[in-house]
Order: sequence, then structure tokens, then C-alpha cells
Amino acid sequence: MPLQTTRGESSGLADVIDRVLDKGLVINADICVSVAGVELLGIIIRAALASFETAAKYGLEFPSGTNYETAAWKQALVGKEECPQCGKKVLAEVLLSEECPWCGWVSAKAKKVTSTVIPAILAD
Repeated sequence: MPLQTTRGESSGLADVIDRVLDKGLVINADICVSVAGVELLGIIIRAALASFETAAKYGLEFPSGTNYETAAWKQALVGKEECPQCGKKVLAEVLLSEECPWCGWVSAKAKKVTSTVIPAILAD
């Protein structure tokens, strides 16, 4: 399936890598080499490629001894939302209460807070 682009953008290697790490990629293959009906070699391949965030979201199992107390794991478990304008993942709290740090998109909730706070400041 070809990689679909949005807003007329061309997809480069960075976009493909970003999408694979964001959504994840799973390879599941069984390879069997046989001669005259006799199996000579059997290989089972199970591989997953994903970011820490995606792996934590879907509960992928990691090898024993993995330290889940690292900053990367803690950051992966924090809720993020996709900006409707630029599509980048931003902390949900920042996106809804302030603005997108990537493109400057402002949510209706943040606009409402700004429109009520600024007149009150000017009145003082």
C-alpha cells in the first residue's frame, strides 16, 4: 500500500520513518526449506519496530531486565494528542490550554481563556 500524503506534501525518508515509529511495524514470517518433502531448515521470525511511546501504548513485551523507570518510559506514558493543523504529537495539556509549539495552532479552550484574561488585565 503506498504511503498517503496529506495537504499535497511529498513524503521523504524522514516522513516514512516518523510514520513507522508512530504506528509501529510488525514482521511475522515462517520460512521452511525442504527437499523431496523433508524439512531441512525451519526459521520463525517475529520482529516489531516501534517507538517507546507506541510500544507502551500497545503493551509490547520487552526483555527481562528492562528498566521501566527511565525518563523515556515515563515520557512515553504521558498523554499526547495530535495537532489538527500540523499533525505533530503534543502533550494534551499544552495543546488544549496553550498552543501548539510547532505551528502555533490555538484551541477554542485556550482562545476562551485568553479572551477573558486579557480584558481583566487591561481593566486593572
